[in-house]
Amino acid sequence: MKASPLLRAWLTRLQEKGVTFHTRHKWMGWTDAGALRFEAPEGEATFEAAATVLAPGGASWPRLGSDALWVPLLEARGIEIAPLRPANCGFEGAWSAHMKERFAGAPVKSVVLTHGGESVKGDFVVTEAGVEGSAIYALSASLRDAIERNGSAMLKLDLAPDRSEERLARDLASPRGKASLSNHLRKKAGIDGVKAALLREIAAPEIFAELAPLAHAIKHLEVRLLRPRPIAEAISSAGGIALSELDADFMLAKLPGIFAAGEMLDWEAPTGGYLLSACLATGRAAGDGAARFLTRS
Repeated sequence: MKASPLLRAWLTRLQEKGVTFHTRHKWMGWTDAGALRFEAPEGEATFEAAATVLAPGGASWPRLGSDALWVPLLEARGIEIAPLRPANCGFEGAWSAHMKERFAGAPVKSVVLTHGGESVKGDFVVTEAGVEGSAIYALSASLRDAIERNGSAMLKLDLAPDRSEERLARDLASPRGKASLSNHLRKKAGIDGVKAALLREIAAPEIFAELAPLAHAIKHLEVRLLRPRPIAEAISSAGGIALSELDADFMLAKLPGIFAAGEMLDWEAPTGGYLLSACLATGRAAGDGAARFLTRS
């Protein structure tokens, strides 16, 4: 299914239930009297609400509205906000000019990536800046936190995950005759194309003369990552309203009648449906909490 038919059906259902939508309205905080302020096409608009659910997203999609301009509005009201950081994101390294020119955009298939004691089997893409892709996203929180602590992070690659190092060394030790080392690596270890390029980019030149160190390098290649890509390019963002600011109904304890949900809260999850599920779940919880609040008021 594509999202647009689902969204249209959802909007129709809400409109039939009496929901009014005000598009092209940008929330600007509160008036001195406590009314909500909006920047609207016809100028500034205000609205007095008995209960408000805030769900403006994180900071990872500014061109679609998730620009985190709500952060100073809530901080000014004394709400603790954890710094917003990229999540499910790519990373920058330091490729040679040859690697950038020849292999930017090349997919690296069926590898195992390891960092911080966690391993993921999958694919990733070499980019001009560094690395990107689903297997990278799965380790992005660990990699990002390591970079913040240490200034860089070492990502370990196993370019031949279906063979042990011992078997790989035996396969490479078979006579190669007049075949070039490149052909020998391709035939005996399945290392060619971008995998071969990564091996030559990172491994010390002298290991290509010794079969045992070469097998070890194929199984334990380390890529130094220097920084995450900018948050505006990330699939999602970490950080946001500290969960300690919320009560059991997802209401901001310091701001009675104001509820919060979705990615503006301080949590993160791997991509693949978890983000959407958590946004929907916290939205439901905040909506139920707002309904209970109105019943009590």
